[in-house]
Amino acid sequence: MSVTTSFPAPVLRAAGDSALIVELGDGIAQDLNAAVHRLDRRIADAGLPGIVETVPTYRSILVQFDPAVMAAEPLGQALLDLAAELTQAAAEPQLRWIVPVCFGGAHGEDLDDVARRSGLSAEEVVRLHCTADYRVYMLGFSPGFAYLGGLPEVLHQPRRENPRMVTPAGSVMQGGAQAAISPIAMPSGWHLLGRTPAKTFDLKREPPFLLAPGDRIRFTAISAAEFDRLEGLSGYLPDCETVTAPAALLQGAAA
Repeated sequence: MSVTTSFPAPVLRAAGDSALIVELGDGIAQDLNAAVHRLDRRIADAGLPGIVETVPTYRSILVQFDPAVMAAEPLGQALLDLAAELTQAAAEPQLRWIVPVCFGGAHGEDLDDVARRSGLSAEEVVRLHCTADYRVYMLGFSPGFAYLGGLPEVLHQPRRENPRMVTPAGSVMQGGAQAAISPIAMPSGWHLLGRTPAKTFDLKREPPFLLAPGDRIRFTAISAAEFDRLEGLSGYLPDCETVTAPAALLQGAAA
């Protein structure tokens, strides 16, 4: 089937007997990831029978379906039709969260090591994290775990050789070319840079997830005393603003 898009033709793959994967491209890029989420919205709006769940990723989307309701072949054709003409996105308003972070010390045990490996001071590492404009590419791994693209290249480093069995909720960390905010206490091999008092996952809140794919993140450094104050506030939420991404940011800035 011929599909006209500004990206390579979508590739359809089987994932067992009850799931299909639509691949829109390769790599980590904002325009590609935005196209994935536009396709996710198209699938939801289409109301196709038998769809159980969709799982958007950096560059593809997995569609789980009930084979007793919908066969794979017609569903695959419908998905390719929906993937047609996924042109470059116009600049759309986005939420940008201003996330306070207490960097270093007991809140970020790996900050000094990350600085040493980068050939920078700890203060410069914090400055770079606080001036980067991060994009939430996807949620996964644990409830509300936000994969952030936009880590300055000078900070790209392999993950820790020895992962920790437990890291605290709210950890702001980096691994490879990505940054992240952990929503819950969990094992991790990422480098811990600091902690935020903002809860990105809270079952007592509706909706429980603070962040959504496509949101933007700007970190701001706070003291340990301010961390304690904000953490003690019931229902605390960080500030956010509505921004429109410049076209240059939408056209393939690698994460």
